Amino acid sequence: MQLKEEQTNQKAKTALSVVTLQMVIAWVVFVGSALLFFWMATVVFVEQEKDLDQAAFELAEEMTTPQTTQAMYFVTFFGSKNFLIFGSLGLAVVFLLFKKWRFYSLKVIAISATTTLFNQSMKFLFGRPRPETAFLEQGGNSFPSGHAMIGGAFWGLLMYLLWTNVERTWLRWLLSLLLGGWIFLIGFSRVYLNVHYASDVLAGWGAGIFWLMLSIYLLNRLQQHLGKKVDRQLES
Repeated sequence: MQLKEEQTNQKAKTALSVVTLQMVIAWVVFVGSALLFFWMATVVFVEQEKDLDQAAFELAEEMTTPQTTQAMYFVTFFGSKNFLIFGSLGLAVVFLLFKKWRFYSLKVIAISATTTLFNQSMKFLFGRPRPETAFLEQGGNSFPSGHAMIGGAFWGLLMYLLWTNVERTWLRWLLSLLLGGWIFLIGFSRVYLNVHYASDVLAGWGAGIFWLMLSIYLLNRLQQHLGKKVDRQLES
């Protein structure tokens, strides 16, 4: 009997330490992403430093080949407006088919819509023109990158959903690393194609991750509140 109690206590302590570690990591990422955005904004608009952007373009130029360019055209599509609109709607429809995942459909639509609105507002506010050497004709302003910010939030949300629903630890890590690499490639494709500066992409990642984590927190609180409200109605 005593042995079982000790094992139970040990499991509880282990679970608590894991939860605490995850909270610490979440706070570090949350604060770090906000600092990354403000750092890039300061570098670009206050210090007007161009070394980072120039170095990134030089690196991309060294990597330029016809095959790599075609690959970057393919990758960049998955952060485009058309893909994110239909991808978000399609994913929301899939979640609606499963009762236990229906609230996820609200998360997908809400996060995609608000991240887009947030991004466009900042583009208007900062008003930074795009690079003149762009491989593609793109409308709108440059800072922060929409592909990095909105695409990062969309694929980052998938990473969060996988992390919270996949039970096997090794599979969670594998899928998360793959999605993290994919988010990086989408952002890098914008620099490679010269449609964004590296500082635009870094600022987009910072703002996107910050907004994603804040949105997930608020939507989870809303889900808990609605769940308690339903429970009270059933009890009355």
